[in-house]
Parts: sequence; C-alpha cells; structure tokens
Amino acid sequence: MAVKERVGVVVSNKMEKTVVVAIENRSPHPKYGKIVVKTKRYKVHDEENRCKEGDRVRILETRPLSRTKRWTVAEILP
Repeated sequence: MAVKERVGVVVSNKMEKTVVVAIENRSPHPKYGKIVVKTKRYKVHDEENRCKEGDRVRILETRPLSRTKRWTVAEILP
C-alpha cells in the first residue's frame, strides 16, 4: 500500500508541535471547463516546531496522533 503524500503551504503555526497546511486542488469544471480551485486544510505534526507561515512543505500520512492530526511533516521545501 502506497503512503499518501501531499505538498502544501503552512498557513498557521500558532499551536505547539502542530501546523495547519493548506493544499490547493485545481481542476476544470466538468461542464463549463473553468479552472476551479478547492483548498483543503490539514493539521500536521511538526515535532521540532521548525515550520513558519508561508513555508512549502511535503507531508506524509501517518497513524492518528490526535483527534484531528493524521499527517506529519516530511520536509520543508525550498
């Protein structure tokens, strides 16, 4: 089974060891063809509190770490 991985932008780092990452999904509307942008926000585990707002990060799916956290930061992208 493949591990899910996503790339997104940190939008909040106000919690301890947790950041909120927004991931944009761009796809054409099925009928009209216009590009529709949908944003999903994930709570992500950041053990060393290294992430800052605006950072691009790669996140990996893991076991449940809390009620809402199921992802962890794999790396901070340049």
